[in-house]
Amino acid sequence: MAVSKSNQRAVAKYIKNNYDEIKVRAPKGKKAIIKAHTEKTGESVNGFINRAIDETMERESK
Repeated sequence: MAVSKSNQRAVAKYIKNNYDEIKVRAPKGKKAIIKAHTEKTGESVNGFINRAIDETMERESK
């Protein structure tokens, strides 16, 4: 099913208003390793990275 231009604009506006973007750099090949891991666990790459950040911050704040 094709997505209309107006729908694309609405999604882009929603993302702009509700999310911050952070660019992450990783050594060549690491992206594929992360993606393969998240495919096995059923988690998105974004979800995995956010969970890793949250868990690390929680652990280090104790």
